[in-house]
Amino acid sequence: MQITSPNFKQNAVQALQDAQLQKAMGNVRAGFIDKRRKAADALPEFEALRDAARDIKDHTLAHLDLYLEAYEKKVTEAGGHVHWAETAEDARRIILDICRMQNAKTVTKGKSMITEEIALNDFLALAGIEAVETDLGEYIIQLRGEHPSHIIAPAVHVNKDQVEADFRRVHDYLAPNRDLSEPESLLDEARRVLRAKYFEADVGITGANFLVAETGSSVIVTNEGNGDLTQMLPRVHVVVASIEKIVPTLNDVGQILRVLARSATGQDMSVYTTFSTGPRRRGDPDGPEQYHVILLDNGRSSMLGTEFQDMLRCIRCGACMNHCPVYHAVGGHAYGWVYPGPMGAVLTPSLVGVDKSGHLPNASTFCGRCESVCPMRIPLPKMMRSWREREFERGLNPATQRYGLKLWAAFAKRPRLYKFATSLAIPALSLFGGRKKRFSALPFAGGWTRFRDLPAPERRTFMQQWRQGAAVSRRGPT
Repeated sequence: MQITSPNFKQNAVQALQDAQLQKAMGNVRAGFIDKRRKAADALPEFEALRDAARDIKDHTLAHLDLYLEAYEKKVTEAGGHVHWAETAEDARRIILDICRMQNAKTVTKGKSMITEEIALNDFLALAGIEAVETDLGEYIIQLRGEHPSHIIAPAVHVNKDQVEADFRRVHDYLAPNRDLSEPESLLDEARRVLRAKYFEADVGITGANFLVAETGSSVIVTNEGNGDLTQMLPRVHVVVASIEKIVPTLNDVGQILRVLARSATGQDMSVYTTFSTGPRRRGDPDGPEQYHVILLDNGRSSMLGTEFQDMLRCIRCGACMNHCPVYHAVGGHAYGWVYPGPMGAVLTPSLVGVDKSGHLPNASTFCGRCESVCPMRIPLPKMMRSWREREFERGLNPATQRYGLKLWAAFAKRPRLYKFATSLAIPALSLFGGRKKRFSALPFAGGWTRFRDLPAPERRTFMQQWRQGAAVSRRGPT
């Protein structure tokens, strides 16, 4: 996947001008925000569960090496194989080797952001292997040649008419006069097409919401059941997961699951929560003959022990972007890589570098809604500020911004000079603001005034008004 994060501003302008996208993003409130609030309010211990989930992940990250070793041992004991991948290239190579050992021509995939991160589909296609997305949203955007715009609702930006057009274009072997006017008919067609793919597939690839050190299990959470068919029907099941997905015990998974679905979709629990432990055993009616787990680092270990370690608590629920006003305005594709929204504004610079994604931490109002709804209590605004500081230290900001901040700092460090300068500047700006009390253009403020007027200040500074108010309070009512 090509990284377009450096073009975030241009991407955002295009998104704001996309009428269909703006209409689609209006569905986020009803689809996610209200449901999440109702689900959380209905569970008295929800806040306590958030604290417990945070503590579980903090403990795991503090002992990550021990739990990863314990997990590998349990997978091996269950008859599975663990592969360690330091980079995306390593992970792709391991997957290709497994596929070639099976002479695989078709691979089915459950929804997995980690395989998006390593650009697996394009890589397999170059090797002559067809990778078929089986999650309905992922299947739709695969037909469109796009990438997910949301981590749990990948096709949230697409409307029904667009889906119908794509189905008629790609499924041209079906009756042209078939009725696709209702969502149910679209769903039925996708089910018929994908069902054949499940039986053709030689290898099934899934991600993992959790990896359990106690049992060597991988856990996937879905609402469609496609993940189960993907991992049970092919001869080989490959799990691709990043190293921070590990949790110590089954009880720990149970606690985190209670906040995951409520935070993501407003459900008490997702429809399917599937635990997989090793390949098919004697007497099992179904399941794969081989079970492989690929543990991917790809920059995670470098986050340990830094101010960005808390980001590794993320369970990919999407609550932060569901509540983010910036995400609502521009959608997911504007962020230019796999992870959009506030979590992407922290994780993307950690994985690809702040030089390629420095705009993302700046694309925030710092309203704090993301942190307030995060089930893992990740301090996202604090970490975005840390990335802004690093961007400034490395001189990656525009020169005007850097020198402007230095000039402001020179005044801010000298209170008397600051008060004197503002006592002159504020009345002057108020005067030039005219009767409309606003500016449609202003030097050094073009980034604002190109799109909206800048309000003119009052004639007095805040401190002057404060002192006057305090004096009135001392005198009392007249």
